[in-house]
Amino acid sequence: MLLRFTATLWLLAASPAMAADRTVYLTFDDGPLNGTANILDVLEAEQVPATFFMVGMHAEANAGTRALLQRAKAMPLVTVGNHSYSHAYNHYRHFYGDTEGVVADMLKANVVLGLSPPVHARLPGRDVFRLPSYSKDDNSLGLAEAGREDPDYEFVAASGFWLYGWDHEWVHEDSGKPVQSVDHLVSEIDHLFGYGRFAKPRKLILLMHDEMFQDGFDGKAQLTALIAALRLRHYAFGAIQTYD
Repeated sequence: MLLRFTATLWLLAASPAMAADRTVYLTFDDGPLNGTANILDVLEAEQVPATFFMVGMHAEANAGTRALLQRAKAMPLVTVGNHSYSHAYNHYRHFYGDTEGVVADMLKANVVLGLSPPVHARLPGRDVFRLPSYSKDDNSLGLAEAGREDPDYEFVAASGFWLYGWDHEWVHEDSGKPVQSVDHLVSEIDHLFGYGRFAKPRKLILLMHDEMFQDGFDGKAQLTALIAALRLRHYAFGAIQTYD
């Protein structure tokens, strides 16, 4: 009897009809990079909102990346957010703890990306929320490290940034190749909506990276398939402005 009851709960949670008030926020980190253009093509074709947390250093790297930034900013359903200027040069512990340096790096990215407060942002390498109605630290950090970095998060937020972490990730290999298949990822999302606890009820922020959607990984087809599968289950797609 218990097994039958549990199975019934799972079917209800995963059924499309039960997903009507559940929203997925598509977010892409680290661009503009190879793969960014494919993402923009799909978003334009499918007419779904998404947020690009861009790295200033990547955006100003060459004429091509500068053009991708401007294309993204010109698309009504796309929000460009700040993901720092340097991405901490991938040395996070060195980056954090120098509060003035972290704030300066984020402000430098604002200039390159053409953003003004309040700025939607994601800190490099940290699953941190600092929003007017919600705050959460990165649970993957030890207490000592989290405590040392906490002033950085607070001063960044006080400098005009709304900080967003994430609820789930489409993981990728070092090469950028996606790890989960689309079917596997959607199954994980179904499960999370059935049983998971999100930062905001019935709202899932999905973390992805631009490099996952290169031609070599069949990027356009993968993202199109994800959007189709989520639509089939009647999930809504949210603009980041509706999150808080």
